[in-house]
Amino acid sequence: MALPSILRPSPKFWLALIVLALGGILTFIDQRDVSLPGPIPSDAAGEPDYYLEGVQLTRFDTQGRPHQRLETPRLVHTPEDDVTRAETPDARLLDDEGRIWFASGDKGTLGPGGNPLTLRGNAMLKAPEEGWRLDTHTLVYDADTGHAWSESEALLRQYEQRVRGERFDAWINEGRMRLTDNVRGFHPPIDEEQES
Repeated sequence: MALPSILRPSPKFWLALIVLALGGILTFIDQRDVSLPGPIPSDAAGEPDYYLEGVQLTRFDTQGRPHQRLETPRLVHTPEDDVTRAETPDARLLDDEGRIWFASGDKGTLGPGGNPLTLRGNAMLKAPEEGWRLDTHTLVYDADTGHAWSESEALLRQYEQRVRGERFDAWINEGRMRLTDNVRGFHPPIDEEQES
């Protein structure tokens, strides 16, 4: 038996009912999928408690003088190990006499309490006043002692001279450095005309 046309819902009614049901479902899905800005970094050390983008970080010594500046496009801190990780960091290190040293790497970490700074992948340390540059895979800098060292083979260049060694050490506050273990180098002859 067919329903009278007055009791039968019109196609407009069914369309309105479908639109309302679809709107309710979409509203429910939208409320569940609240996303945070940018991708949340993850790390084997655990979930980060914060991350920053476009960072310029300045550290001060015990006398309140700036002694280390780090610039990086992204900085992530994990509270589990209290380590801060940086992408393509560029660092400026100031020694006790106010000279600036430059350091960089593909990746960087600041250990617990912000020390030491470890640079990995194409790590570089440069002393512009002395005209030398060090290239290595892993470079560590202890800001408390002013000691920088390589944990991999190092290439030291000063003008046209090149020297390789298994380990490099520099004490930037004392202005001294040392290259040890399997040291070999290239020292071009000095042009006599340039000397006079």
